[in-house]
Amino acid sequence: MVFYLGKDVSVYLSTENEDIGVSPATGSTSVVNGATATFAVKLQNTGSAVTETEQSDLTAVDLSIGALDEDITYFGMRTALKAEIKKETTLTLTRKKSDPLYEYVFDKLRYGLTGSTVGDASINDGLSEPTVEYGYRAYVHLSGTSEVMTIPNCVISSHSVSINADGTTDETLELTSMVTPVVSGANYVTSTVTANL
Repeated sequence: MVFYLGKDVSVYLSTENEDIGVSPATGSTSVVNGATATFAVKLQNTGSAVTETEQSDLTAVDLSIGALDEDITYFGMRTALKAEIKKETTLTLTRKKSDPLYEYVFDKLRYGLTGSTVGDASINDGLSEPTVEYGYRAYVHLSGTSEVMTIPNCVISSHSVSINADGTTDETLELTSMVTPVVSGANYVTSTVTANL
């Protein structure tokens, strides 16, 4: 696990969809055209920074990279085999609570969007087989360097709010991905292939 202060990194989000983005707002549509959005822009093909969706007021960012293992016990052997099943990457964002954005996203938009236009777009319900448009893509920019860790096909796995009577209320949003992250000098914007899911 790597822990960063909010000032040490910048985190941006996009959908895994090349046509539509997400702008959650209570009482209005969440799906938007083009590259402008408040939570996650469409998957960029230019490699440019998705500055519209920089996560503001971050106080902490935890980045964990691990693997899911299965224990296989052999008859007559004391030591079990630990077979790696898949990789797991978890990104935890903690910020000062200033609006209900994270609550709305966790409640309604945990698994991203499918479709090519606003009219035929639908919200993934998490009950179907994942496609290449499943979830979101997170870009973690390390301040002072050109290093960017891109985490494809993230889903929002948890949200919590810590209330403090004497100080600022904080909230945490956790994104999880089973697709191998990419570390490069820019945002990795190539669409996920089915074999990577």
